[in-house]
Amino acid sequence: MTGLLATKAPRVDVPRLTEEALWQELDLTPKPGLVDKLNNGAHRDMDYRLFARSIAAITPWLTRFAELGHAHADKPPIDRLRLLRPMGIACEQAMYSATDGVNTHKGGIFALGLLCFAAGSVPAVTAQTLCRETSKLCRGMVAHELAARSVAATAGEIQFQQHGLTGARGEAESGFATVRGVLAQQSGGTLHELLLRLMAVNQDSNLVARGGIQGLCYVQNYARRLLKNGWDQHALAAMDRALIAKNLSPGGSADLLSVAWVLQKCG
Repeated sequence: MTGLLATKAPRVDVPRLTEEALWQELDLTPKPGLVDKLNNGAHRDMDYRLFARSIAAITPWLTRFAELGHAHADKPPIDRLRLLRPMGIACEQAMYSATDGVNTHKGGIFALGLLCFAAGSVPAVTAQTLCRETSKLCRGMVAHELAARSVAATAGEIQFQQHGLTGARGEAESGFATVRGVLAQQSGGTLHELLLRLMAVNQDSNLVARGGIQGLCYVQNYARRLLKNGWDQHALAAMDRALIAKNLSPGGSADLLSVAWVLQKCG
């Protein structure tokens, strides 16, 4: 407009959104099979306070991921991923130091660390650019780190060889296709509904590790029934009790819930 200076839109602060997403996920209650304000879910070695300490330890690294992405945005994706890995491991060690060795957020660090790194790399931050950049960074990860292994050593490698599940690597390489698919279906709604929708479709490696494919199918079908027939706080509490009884924790869906929250805020 004549006489007015054009102003540049403020850059989306993805590290801040990521920190908020971690708290949003933790505070969501009730959360079937997962740590929340009411109970420890299907976990004997962690609780709300431990998760809070973990988030506090992770938070300083989120900005560092973005700064690293910005500093090396001109490098090829494979070189940038090599630069990111040591910082991701350092963030994990900070988490373990805060939790006395308990894995509270390793999956979250992987997914959200990639988002923050991507945010520093792209000219303009949107959900689309973050997902596209993450996919570019992780291109070939499944082939190199899962399919190429003749002997399975980690839980992820075993699940890939036995069931063809690609886990967190596959989700990142796809540009968070599961999350994008769920967000496309859900217009508005609550975080509880978003979590149920993720649980209904996510090939959650945490569930497979605890209960095999049967455990995964049990949780997926339970979430689908609630979405179809209707649900309330009492229904979620009943699902929580059922998952605790079966020692099932949909931790992978909890990680994706944080990713979904960030992407929603980025538009």
